[in-house]
Amino acid sequence: MAGEITETGELYSPYVGLVYMFNLIVGTGALTMPKAFATAGWLVSLVLLVFLGFMSFVTTTFVVEAMAAANAQLHWKRMENHQEEEDDDSSTASDSDVLVQDNYERAEKRPILSVQRRGSLNLFEITDRVEMGQMASMFFNKVGVNLFYFCIIIYLYGDLAIYAAAVPFSLMQVTCSATGNESCGVEADSKHNDTDPCWGPLRRVDAYRIYLAVFTLLLGPFTFFDVQKTKYLQILTSLMRWVAFAIMIVLALVRIGHGHRQGHPPLADLAGVRNLFGVCVYSFMCQHSLPSLVTPVSSKRHLTCLVFLDYVLILAFYGLLCFTAIFCFRGDSLMDMYTLNFARCDVVSVAAVRFFLGLFPVFTISTNFPIIAVTLRNNWKTLFHREGGTYPWVVDRVVFPTITLLPPVLVAFCTHDLESLVGITGAYAGTGIQYVIPAFLVYHCRKDTQVTLGYGTVNKHRSPFRHTFWVGFVLLWAFSCFFFVTANIVLSETKV
Repeated sequence: MAGEITETGELYSPYVGLVYMFNLIVGTGALTMPKAFATAGWLVSLVLLVFLGFMSFVTTTFVVEAMAAANAQLHWKRMENHQEEEDDDSSTASDSDVLVQDNYERAEKRPILSVQRRGSLNLFEITDRVEMGQMASMFFNKVGVNLFYFCIIIYLYGDLAIYAAAVPFSLMQVTCSATGNESCGVEADSKHNDTDPCWGPLRRVDAYRIYLAVFTLLLGPFTFFDVQKTKYLQILTSLMRWVAFAIMIVLALVRIGHGHRQGHPPLADLAGVRNLFGVCVYSFMCQHSLPSLVTPVSSKRHLTCLVFLDYVLILAFYGLLCFTAIFCFRGDSLMDMYTLNFARCDVVSVAAVRFFLGLFPVFTISTNFPIIAVTLRNNWKTLFHREGGTYPWVVDRVVFPTITLLPPVLVAFCTHDLESLVGITGAYAGTGIQYVIPAFLVYHCRKDTQVTLGYGTVNKHRSPFRHTFWVGFVLLWAFSCFFFVTANIVLSETKV
């Protein structure tokens, strides 16, 4: 996510790219979606889920178009540099050479149609991995670039706060219940307060904070170094994720089929829409990682169709996960982390499966936390970087990692309300990354492309939503959502 042009990486087929994109989008947010569905009502949730999926698809095509435009500008500059080198290497020109050069200079003052006809399609090939920060530098002014990094940083802070709360919360739920009277995982119908006992004199909140401290001490130091997710670790966490999701869906379907259905969700409850909106936005987040995902795809001829197919599959998966959840369990018994509903004896009789599902977020999130933390630290460095300048060792190795790690840990120390954390992160920073930034990127890249390459140039990866109306519609929707969520929060707090 740093603002630079990076190596493309090893190429893979379009269908492998489709799987990678599916894995990228379907993550932690999906685990908080069932409770948000139950709270907002199944009809409102379904309509909002489909609409937000469509809006995310629109802005994904915007980002792909901006990537192609950024590549075209890079390719064009290389062609110009190559032409200048050839001119410098040429010997003294004859009279006829001067005439040819004259004609060339006159042609430079208008769009170079001959070059466009010959190579405009190749200009827009996505061959360089241009990260979003670099695209912002190419198409935005200085204020726009700073706002872009501010939005990315806030989103990453929200991500880290969610991760820092989810792991100790899952550990607290499983271990406190397992050491209680029933010793069989999370109790079926009991709702716990943070002040309830966990181990002897220790309260549940004390256990949560102990786990948070251990989590910080074990994974926090990685923020001070460079770390990346290896291929095999990515395969392992993806495999665990899909095993967990498959088990939950099958178990919920079996319970419903055996007549153990407990859920009777309402059609609509507008009070729950605020959190549902944020959770859905968070659960469709992929725009910030598209450059590293799309660039290595070997053939991009039907890229838009494949992305559309991915979104259809993701919508179907989210629908299956959430509808089985809200009809299998009562709305008031659904946990913030859906996996914890299966850490119960009356739901899963096999202890190994109960603990696997209950502790599933611990395994997957723990591998992602250092990656996100290092990404956030690097974005802080990029935001304050000045051309030709270097940071003192203390600032580089101590200050930046510290300001990266402390805020999310403090937020997690104060609250473990995962639904609200996901909702707020998605509703604010998520709206900026998923709607506002792609809309402004595609608008400015279209203008720059026309100025640089001529008005007749066609971007082969242009979005199907090429009319300016769609840019305005996305921005209007984003700001409307921002004001709706803010007003809802203010009104809720006023009532309290």
